Amino acid sequence: MKNTIIRVLLLALLAGSGFSCKDDLVYSDLVQDRRPEVPVTFPGATTLGFNPYITSSLAAGGAIQFTLSIPALSGRTIKEITKVVGGATGINVGTLNTATATTAFNTAPIPGNGTTAVFTTTIADVKKKYPTVSIVPVALPNYTEIQFLFLVTLDDGTQIIPSPVRVRVVA
Repeated sequence: MKNTIIRVLLLALLAGSGFSCKDDLVYSDLVQDRRPEVPVTFPGATTLGFNPYITSSLAAGGAIQFTLSIPALSGRTIKEITKVVGGATGINVGTLNTATATTAFNTAPIPGNGTTAVFTTTIADVKKKYPTVSIVPVALPNYTEIQFLFLVTLDDGTQIIPSPVRVRVVA
């Protein structure tokens, strides 16, 4: 009986040592945030617990403008917005990665200006590029949303995919 208890304790000790936190690098990729070293923000956009958004009115012409900004203290500048994809709110990074010259929203890179770059378009242009996306405001909550994703290239060649941004389209 005594030998059995000792063997069980040794087996438990051996099994427990296999779960030690000796090498956290094995598990870190699974549990860490995927935040870029240089964060991209959207000045002028509203963020209420979800993706940043702006509001655009169909009656007012449907202008859409997002300013992408990085911190001046990062030591980097924005070379260009390399790729833009837009559409319904179900687009994701996979959509951005597989976008070709014909499916990406922009036909050429949009140059940066120091620590900012500006993306400008209209709801009419979005309708032309993505005719299957419904851009008709619904009765409640009185808006519909379209979404954009950007691939930003910095001056050192680093590429960043910031959080998706949305446009709330109102009548």
